[in-house]
Amino acid sequence: MNRKPVGQGGGGDARSGESAVPGRVAPAGVVKIGLVQSACSDNREHNIAQALRGIAEARRQGAEVVCLQELFAGQYPCQAEEQAKFEEAEVVPGPLTARMAAAAKEHGVVLVASVFERRSAGLFHNTSIVLERDGSEAGRYRKMHIPDDPHYYEKFYFAPGDTGFMSVPTSKLDVGPLVCWDQWYPEAARLTAMAGAQVIFYPTAIGWLAGEEDLQRAQYESWDTMLRSHAIANGVFVVAVNRCGSEGPLRFWGASVVYAPSGEQILKLGHDEPATAVFECDLSRLEWSRTRWPFFRDRRIDAYGDLLLRWGR
Repeated sequence: MNRKPVGQGGGGDARSGESAVPGRVAPAGVVKIGLVQSACSDNREHNIAQALRGIAEARRQGAEVVCLQELFAGQYPCQAEEQAKFEEAEVVPGPLTARMAAAAKEHGVVLVASVFERRSAGLFHNTSIVLERDGSEAGRYRKMHIPDDPHYYEKFYFAPGDTGFMSVPTSKLDVGPLVCWDQWYPEAARLTAMAGAQVIFYPTAIGWLAGEEDLQRAQYESWDTMLRSHAIANGVFVVAVNRCGSEGPLRFWGASVVYAPSGEQILKLGHDEPATAVFECDLSRLEWSRTRWPFFRDRRIDAYGDLLLRWGR
């Protein structure tokens, strides 16, 4: 796996958004990217099969890169603290990632897939795997920010990631793999962009909790605003692929979305229905945006030392 992490002792130039591999020219041109938004049942095989169909459909629409939603193989496991849910985890590489690798190779696409990783006895991660067009593993990111909210009890299941923030070079583009809760952290998007990512991908499982209907609009708009702001502040494309449908008291709000480096909304899927969609990603827009809004150039890294404090002064 060839990648360049930052923010976790992984090196990298924290002053610019250079290619993730020194001396490597980042991919250019127009790349077609597919999003697969699904509703999951309690039948694991059904969920995997629908993901495979989504990959195939995205390819039929011309996709060269495809992103699935967070933990696509099952219903969201973290609504309660249940020991039995650990049985859903798999080693990586393992049977699930082998099937995803076979799909990537069959359809000739770069694939971003989110899995419940069993790292070792008693140690689990919420992990995003980046697979090359030949099915080989290009990179592996373990979710760094782990939430603990009602019906999102991820700290019970997942250890915080140890990969740092990274850019994963692939044959089509430099992938910035982040996951769901990472969406709320400007630092995560910034470090991923500065590692060289051209497109930040957020496999996601976020929705409304029954009884909070009065907050729905505000919660959704806050989430959407954060995604758009990451695109603008970092001069990157942002792709969030969210699940839809109801699971217990959670109703996932779908609305998978794509933002350009300028903040333009390129694509948005519906709130309630599964869908597969493809958009054209013109990588030249990164240079255009960054030369007109030179946020990387104007950063004052000499004055940001307090970011290392937990609470500020």
